[in-house]
Amino acid sequence: MQNLTLTALELLQSLIATPSYSKEEADTAVIIENFFRVQNWQPQRKKHNIWAKNKHFDPAKPTLLLNSHHDTVRPVPGWTRHPFQAKIEDGRLYGLGSNDAGGPLVALIATFQYFYEHTDLPFNIIIAATAEEEISGANGIECLLPELESIWAGIIGEPTQMQMAIAEKGLLVIDAEAKGRAGHAARDEGENAIYKALQDVHWIQEYQFPKQSELLGPVKMTVTQIHAGTQHNVVPDSCRFVIDVRTNEFYSNRIAFELLQAHLQSELKARSFRLNASRIGLEHPLVQAGRALGLGYFGSPTLSDQALLSFPTLKMGPGDSARSHTANEYIQLEEIAQGIEGYITLLGQLARIV
Repeated sequence: MQNLTLTALELLQSLIATPSYSKEEADTAVIIENFFRVQNWQPQRKKHNIWAKNKHFDPAKPTLLLNSHHDTVRPVPGWTRHPFQAKIEDGRLYGLGSNDAGGPLVALIATFQYFYEHTDLPFNIIIAATAEEEISGANGIECLLPELESIWAGIIGEPTQMQMAIAEKGLLVIDAEAKGRAGHAARDEGENAIYKALQDVHWIQEYQFPKQSELLGPVKMTVTQIHAGTQHNVVPDSCRFVIDVRTNEFYSNRIAFELLQAHLQSELKARSFRLNASRIGLEHPLVQAGRALGLGYFGSPTLSDQALLSFPTLKMGPGDSARSHTANEYIQLEEIAQGIEGYITLLGQLARIV
């Protein structure tokens, strides 16, 4: 186990030291592909996505996907360290992407390495390091899926403190425009689009969707951007604003959009309907295996590639989601070790009950 952890740590340091913003992951894709080749895993690549199958892959068996991403967001202004230095201090590895999701990614790769040559597994394993997760891009896991065998279930590596996220909120982003009529601000002319927008914003602030989820809570709506006006003495004829909607499993993104459309006077346009809420049942063998090991479960408010997958997935990994996208991001070295051990134990338990 110690050798697996050291190898994973070295790989993670290499990934941190290599910028890999979403859509710019070519260099980290090369690092991962070369690592797979050194292990003789016969990697395959599509765009910036790298994947491999376990040595004794059997099409007659169900296939478990181990997946995490190697793209990152851009560093926020508050960094006081070099985001690509990958420096270890006081048991912590600092660097952009160390926690989200470098730690989970290398822990899953180490888990695949552990099981790669096993001959007695009741399921196959595919490891996939994918791109564009941070932007839910079309050239990430979504473009890779047609290349994979039929997948029975998956583990999505994200920082959850090695607890099981069995549900995840969806994301619906809406561009709204309240339309008025221009006029001179000094006279009682025109129809102020800002005032019309404010009525809709107030409704969004006060409205509660009737169905609340035990795991995910209520649907959450937040107005996050607003823009109107050209100069101080002109009544604006347009006010544009953005609504961030986080749906639970009771409302598809399209149904939520239609509900807003019925209540708001502004014109609405959804950027996408594809990132719906997701959930894996408590009765699924993956969840049962985790519960048998005493793992807790919860509903996650944050989005991952889980939203793009049609088969059951469990979101789980070392690290803490609260550190994601923050200045001086880090992961603790012991978290990586515990993540590898936790994944291996989970798959061992899964093998006993499948």
